[in-house]
Amino acid sequence: MKYAKLIFANLFRKKVRLILTIGSFAVALFLFTFLAVVKGAFSRGTELAGADRLVVINRAGLINTIPLAYRDKILRIEGVKAVTHNNWFGGVYQDEKNFFPQFVIDPENQRQVMTEMKIPDDQWDNFVKDRQGAIVGATLANRFHWKVGDRIPIKNALYGPTKTWEFNLDGIYKNDHPGGDESQFWLQWKYFDENIPQQIKGAIGWYVLKLDSPDDAVRAAAAIDKGFANSATETKTETESAFQAGFAKQLGNIELLILTIGGVVFFTLLLVTGNTMAISVRERTGELAVLKAIGYSDRFVLFFVLAESLVIALIGGLIGLGLAVLAIPVVGVALNGLLPPLLLSITVLAAGLAFAVFVGGASGLLPGIGAMRLRVVDALRRV
Repeated sequence: MKYAKLIFANLFRKKVRLILTIGSFAVALFLFTFLAVVKGAFSRGTELAGADRLVVINRAGLINTIPLAYRDKILRIEGVKAVTHNNWFGGVYQDEKNFFPQFVIDPENQRQVMTEMKIPDDQWDNFVKDRQGAIVGATLANRFHWKVGDRIPIKNALYGPTKTWEFNLDGIYKNDHPGGDESQFWLQWKYFDENIPQQIKGAIGWYVLKLDSPDDAVRAAAAIDKGFANSATETKTETESAFQAGFAKQLGNIELLILTIGGVVFFTLLLVTGNTMAISVRERTGELAVLKAIGYSDRFVLFFVLAESLVIALIGGLIGLGLAVLAIPVVGVALNGLLPPLLLSITVLAAGLAFAVFVGGASGLLPGIGAMRLRVVDALRRV
């Protein structure tokens, strides 16, 4: 710390250059953090997926339906403990921008399969008895300031002419898993089936199965698909984690995109900071030579240059991370459910700070080594 005044005096010698370099770090760290949060949002469903759950969809694709009559045959497969079914509803609340996941569920079996979704028994009982009832996640309820007892209109144009469906909010669920999804809206299958066109009645979107043991997954999946092979509607059965990963890939290779952008950010930041430190060292060749001449070691000169680079990286990194802490919750709300919840964790912040320190050290290393190897006579000759 006794050299801190000297380090900061050199840093503030070129104030505009210092501000621009710190600004580059701040922007880069903000972008790094945001990309990490987005990647985490898309992978969270896969990480939290139940190891003892399977998803059965139409072999032709998720947009195609499956007969409701398949349920009883699936239940007879050895190892299958419970079966529920879902449909995509796809409506909007009040305005087109108010989009969120809406699923038609089987209230008789949903809680037996989706055990992490916790709902008070009295609220669930009211939902089961109420044909127009709805259950929503805690995050979604907070977003629109809904409370139990509210009447919620949802506009939907997927099942015929645009129609407003009315629902009674009977309950609010919470997810047992940290970071688990609490943004869904559930409505009852019977109410849905009564109000859709005749030609699509009795068809569900996909089944979700609860197994006796995760060890039964491969065998049960093969048995289900074999049982419906060569039928009018063949099935594709996979683990819930594989289903979630496949669903995310429909939006493109998010991970590759994030890694590519992250690599470009790292390389650009390395060049910018390295160039800044190289110019700074060249400007102070005579001063560094004087330090060596009065007895300071080569290692001290290397430490001196690296310290300046690390201070720039730390200040810029902390500013960028601070901006991320403030901005990401706002961005998450602005996206209106178009992406999974954006959660900024301590791990991501720590990784961002480590990234800043690494880039700062790497960008200052070559200029520092050059300053360390500088001969006093040669340096003074340039002055």
